[in-house]
Amino acid sequence: APMEKGRTLPQDCRDFVQSLRMRSKYALFLAFVVVVFVFIEKENKIISRVSDKLKQIPQSLADANSTDPALVLAENASLMSLSELDSAFSQLQGRLHNLSLQLGVGSAAEAVGEQEAEPSQPARAGHRRHVLLMATTRTGSSFVGEFFNQQGNIFYLFEPLWHIERTVSFEPGGANAAGSALVYRDVLKQLFLCDLYVLEHFISPLPEDHLTQFMFRRGSSRSLCEDPVCTPFVKKVFEKYHCKNRRCGPLNVTLAAEACRRKEHMALKAVRIRQLEFLQPLAEDPRLDLRVIQLVRDPRAVLASRMVAFAGKYETWKKWLAEGQDRLKEEEVQRLRGNCESIRLSAELGLRQPAWLRGRYMLVRYEDVAQQPLQKAREMYRFAGIPLTPQVEDWIQKNTQAALDGNGIYSTRKNSSEQFEKWRFSIPFKLAQVVQAACGPAMHLFGYKLARDAASLTNRSVSLLEERGTFWVT
Repeated sequence: APMEKGRTLPQDCRDFVQSLRMRSKYALFLAFVVVVFVFIEKENKIISRVSDKLKQIPQSLADANSTDPALVLAENASLMSLSELDSAFSQLQGRLHNLSLQLGVGSAAEAVGEQEAEPSQPARAGHRRHVLLMATTRTGSSFVGEFFNQQGNIFYLFEPLWHIERTVSFEPGGANAAGSALVYRDVLKQLFLCDLYVLEHFISPLPEDHLTQFMFRRGSSRSLCEDPVCTPFVKKVFEKYHCKNRRCGPLNVTLAAEACRRKEHMALKAVRIRQLEFLQPLAEDPRLDLRVIQLVRDPRAVLASRMVAFAGKYETWKKWLAEGQDRLKEEEVQRLRGNCESIRLSAELGLRQPAWLRGRYMLVRYEDVAQQPLQKAREMYRFAGIPLTPQVEDWIQKNTQAALDGNGIYSTRKNSSEQFEKWRFSIPFKLAQVVQAACGPAMHLFGYKLARDAASLTNRSVSLLEERGTFWVT
């Protein structure tokens, strides 16, 4: 019996040691979970503080009366800049990664991260996509936006950020530019989540009982003009932005939000989102499946169109052309150069395909859409992961082969294959030279050729457009 006990002792020791090892592993894993929870709680508190500050902006502006809105923003929303937030988040991710390596669970965490960073999976049944058409004014974005507006299972909004620009004013550059980006981004996120109430703070006059007659360009969104959002028409109620093909009562924001949630997908057009990098938190938000389509156009065509559509803003340019002065005011040239560089930098970021944007970015030239609208529509829908319906194809066929272009600066009815080069015959060569000098890097990136002289500018047989293929889909 003593010999048997002696033989069993080593086995008991081994079992005891094994038990200690298992307990140690569980303890380390529990410690890792606790640390991760603490970091997440800290990050959530930071985000909550910034969000609370942003929510205060509209009310603060309303109370400030004659106070400069830019100063109000600086006072209320200067907790930390966008770059500081992004930097803090990156540092947090780095610390969690290092900790996971120390605890021996790095490989599993990395595997999960790799799965989450793969956004370009085929769309599943019922999988909601969020499409942002990102452009600048006079690039054909109203026309291209109709490709999504005409599809019945997509809730489409036309320039909702217009209300924010009219309510909160920012000086360009510096902290104010970052502040405006934060406000636009915060509102954009809520809209993609179908929280349309966020717009009420910015609509003037303020909606009453969630009813408003002042939703900008309501008629450009089919979703806001169809049942049940289209409530019965109310006599003697002035609708500043009314539906095109039917008479509806004031917009009920609650009904619109419910309609948004019922649709399979969400799409939105915005010309007020300037920097692509500011969209990173939206691309990484697990509640969203963001797809960004950046639309660009020849800057010479853009300037020619803006000088007609927004004539009052280009009096200096017109005076320079009429009086034949040798030089245009430098601040005008710098503004043009700044706009082109902003577009170029965003496109270069998208084409580099950083991990957070991989599979989520597509660059499209308006000229290519105008020449091959149906093909480009199919490419955009395939990129977005949304099946294209015959309804959209029919609209494109009917509205891109019109004998005459539609009236109005926002018309979406065009003979697109003829229209896209009309600017070449309306812009003086010396004006084209100014654009080419200021926007050379952007034009080179997008494949727009320089005109050597007035003859090459107006000669249709001389193409000013380089061929681009699937390079534009990333």
